[in-house]
Amino acid sequence: MNMQNELLGHLPRLRRYARALVNNRELADDLVQDAVERALSRLSLFAAGTDMRAWLFTIMHNVFANEIRKSSSRAVHLSVDDEEVTSLADFAVSGNQLAALEVRDLDAALQRLPLDQRQVVLLVGLEEMSYAEVALALDVPLGTVMSRLSRGRERLRALMSGASGATAKLKVV
Repeated sequence: MNMQNELLGHLPRLRRYARALVNNRELADDLVQDAVERALSRLSLFAAGTDMRAWLFTIMHNVFANEIRKSSSRAVHLSVDDEEVTSLADFAVSGNQLAALEVRDLDAALQRLPLDQRQVVLLVGLEEMSYAEVALALDVPLGTVMSRLSRGRERLRALMSGASGATAKLKVV
């Protein structure tokens, strides 16, 4: 398998992480495109025999960090056209509303986490990356990954339980 095919094999994971990270389909697709474009242009810098997934997530993290720095000068992105809705059938609600509400609540709780904690929680929980891989991808020490993950999980538990005392505590931290 050549390196370009291996890179393409990681696209679904990159898209899933980007969508969870930015909570906007269009911006997530743009983030993945920018990261893949950068990776393809620097494919010669990839060290054969190392973990391409960690390398790609590192690139995506750097692209995302650069976009965050630039975002202060840009307006908020709002989708004008919803290409996903093609008929009234798209508005149908499945019989499993409780699961959908739990996913919605989890997504809302994830979005309330500080960015550094949300990144670590998503990479470990969603992408099933090891602590060492996350540390490498985010360019932080291993202890920082474990600390952010612990604090992020604690906040998620508090947000998901709906405890009023926990919510007040979260605002202070």
